[in-house]
Amino acid sequence: MKKTGRLIMAFASSIVIALALHGSAIAGFAEGAAAYNNRNYALAYKEILPLARSGNADAEHLLGLMYYMGRGVQQDYKQALIWHRRAAMQGKADAQYVVGAMYYTGNAVIQDHRQAVTWFRKAAEQGHADAQQVLGLMYRYHIGGMPQDNVIAYMLWNLAAAGGNPNAAGQRAAVAKTMTPEQIEEGQALSAAWRPGKPLPRTSRTGG
Repeated sequence: MKKTGRLIMAFASSIVIALALHGSAIAGFAEGAAAYNNRNYALAYKEILPLARSGNADAEHLLGLMYYMGRGVQQDYKQALIWHRRAAMQGKADAQYVVGAMYYTGNAVIQDHRQAVTWFRKAAEQGHADAQQVLGLMYRYHIGGMPQDNVIAYMLWNLAAAGGNPNAAGQRAAVAKTMTPEQIEEGQALSAAWRPGKPLPRTSRTGG
């Protein structure tokens, strides 16, 4: 459990901006994202704030990161959660992942692993590799009401590894040592059949 907690609490370092952020077409966002990446946080805040207030999900997510990291604004986890939740409600997977992580750690909210599962699943079903990796941990270690299911964990780590998560391949290899050939075959088949945008299975046939 301690190892699991450390892995998830490390999420803050993993969201330090890969802000090649699918470039929003709205004027000002590209400038704000570029300013952020160039560490001109005051300019980034000036460009991003009005877009976030107008409901642009990319800007909401970036503003949430600025509050989380204390960049250009005073660090404020509650504001970080507010802005990330707004972006998450619009379906932005990166923001859904951060909201899930904040619920998992109890950062600015009452710790709630079931809520964490809900948000991680939303992101994972869009193909978010980090969310898939963490959701796999929750299945592996029976966290947040998830059944202990090594097959689903294996499937999720298979997907996360293919998506570039650096921890998933090692976790998949470790759990495979505890699985039967039939379970590994099912995990491989489930991951091969899944596509982003499809619901992820809740349980497997061959079980944990």
